[in-house]
Amino acid sequence: MANKPSIPKGTRDFGSVEMAKRNYIFDTIKEVYALYGFQQIETPAMETLQTLMGKYGEEGDKLLFKVLNSGDFMNKLSDEELQEKNSLHVAAKLCEKGLRYDLTVPFARYVVMHRDELQLPFKRFQIQPVWRADRPQKGRYREFFQCDADIVGSDSLLNEVELMQMVDTVFTKLGINVQIKINNRKILTGIAEVIGEADKIIDITVAIDKLDKIGLENVNHELKSAGVSGEAIEKLQPIISLSGSNGDKLKVIQAVLETSETGLKGVEETRFILNTLELLGLKNDIQLDLTLARGLNYYTGAIFEVKALDVPMGSITGGGRYDNLTGIFGMPGLSGVGISFGADRIYDVLNTLNLYPKEAVNSTQVLFINFGEQETAYCLPILKQVRDAGIRAEIYPDSAKMKKQMNYANAKGIPFVVLAGENEMQTRQVTLKNMETGEQRQVSPAEAITCIQG
Repeated sequence: MANKPSIPKGTRDFGSVEMAKRNYIFDTIKEVYALYGFQQIETPAMETLQTLMGKYGEEGDKLLFKVLNSGDFMNKLSDEELQEKNSLHVAAKLCEKGLRYDLTVPFARYVVMHRDELQLPFKRFQIQPVWRADRPQKGRYREFFQCDADIVGSDSLLNEVELMQMVDTVFTKLGINVQIKINNRKILTGIAEVIGEADKIIDITVAIDKLDKIGLENVNHELKSAGVSGEAIEKLQPIISLSGSNGDKLKVIQAVLETSETGLKGVEETRFILNTLELLGLKNDIQLDLTLARGLNYYTGAIFEVKALDVPMGSITGGGRYDNLTGIFGMPGLSGVGISFGADRIYDVLNTLNLYPKEAVNSTQVLFINFGEQETAYCLPILKQVRDAGIRAEIYPDSAKMKKQMNYANAKGIPFVVLAGENEMQTRQVTLKNMETGEQRQVSPAEAITCIQG
């Protein structure tokens, strides 16, 4: 007996219902991206290792899926090199390409290669899978989708404002209640400066970013272990425990950072974003969170994170401002700001809260029952009319027993069934059955279309 087939760990099959749900998420995000003037691009699944290596740090390089060269990939290796068993050296000889780790580095490469064709500021979005050779576990996959939007070539804070509006619009359309958290890298740098630990900025932010997960006492312990002085930790306490309105927090932190030019610049930027958004009236709550410190080595200005309020879940969207996207490819000084929606986590939230609209999940709206050759010949022109009206419709391909055809409709969640026998053919009508209520009546094809659409 043949072995049962399987798929690689950390990857998934998606059935028709799952794909309908995922496409609902992707289509909603795409619709909002387009509404704000973003244009879609795609990049290859494979990039050269020269493009990918060294961009994600040592750990990231280890998680890159490398692709063997075509043909006789062993011909460049000597017996001595094989004997050494140096995996990194061997991989460099055997592999010139790798699967993309994220969408950001390929986007940076794209901007540099196509700079002369792009109208700046360039507003791009990209929804594609990425691959990481990570250890698979709950919520962590080796293949997953990212939904990125970035604006490059503009320093204006109006870009940050619009990104927050987009986040608000997407989650309002999806029906998910969220809290948008905002902070600024410059504020965090200023905090490290005024407590006298500017060189410990990474250690400080990595620790305070865990406040929600491990609590204040453990954060302080982690700071102490990282070599932050007791005096500096003491000065930090009222800052990371700030409460009140966004305006109240900004006033306090502005006073704290009065000796830090960088910190005050961050306060000014954050105040502009929050005040502008207040005028525009977001439907979801936006909070200044001074403990938010995502990707600090990468971001240089505003940083964002979004959490669902009704489901215990990590961040479902994140992003921020970066000053040197293309510098890694020899084109320095091109500023950008971007966000990324976590499609897989959003999928889990929508499933938990059962927020998918029926029309998003049910692909077929009406099934025509097949009673035989004559009846099918009568139904086919009507089926064409129904499809021409934009209704998703199908006819059962075989004249099987009525029960089998009805079971098919039920299994697919099809809300309407059309039946046409001798009586309907004589009166030039059809019988339309509502599968949810069980109600059925004879109507003209035009009336059936109106009823299904309604």
